[in-house]
Amino acid sequence: MALPITILTVFAALLFALGVYTLASKRHLIKQLVAIELMINAAHLNLVTYATSSDLGVDPLGMGFVLLSLGVGAAVIAVAVILLVHVYRLTGTLDVDLLRKLRR
Repeated sequence: MALPITILTVFAALLFALGVYTLASKRHLIKQLVAIELMINAAHLNLVTYATSSDLGVDPLGMGFVLLSLGVGAAVIAVAVILLVHVYRLTGTLDVDLLRKLRR
């Protein structure tokens, strides 16, 4: 038995809102990276919800788009983590405010 579309859409919206709040309120770069990933996963949940809600069955185009997006997202997150490790080795911190002060 599947959950109704409204429940999944509201849950995806709550996940997205949590990601936006975390992105706006946290100063640590790893927490911001996790917030971005949370927002992307909320969008994926929404796409999968609407791709499977048809009376005709599962829409393969929607599922393919989600799989492609997951692969590209994983590669982007891997590159971001590598960059964060490099920034930490150079500066010794991942605090956004301290990194802004180093720029000046």
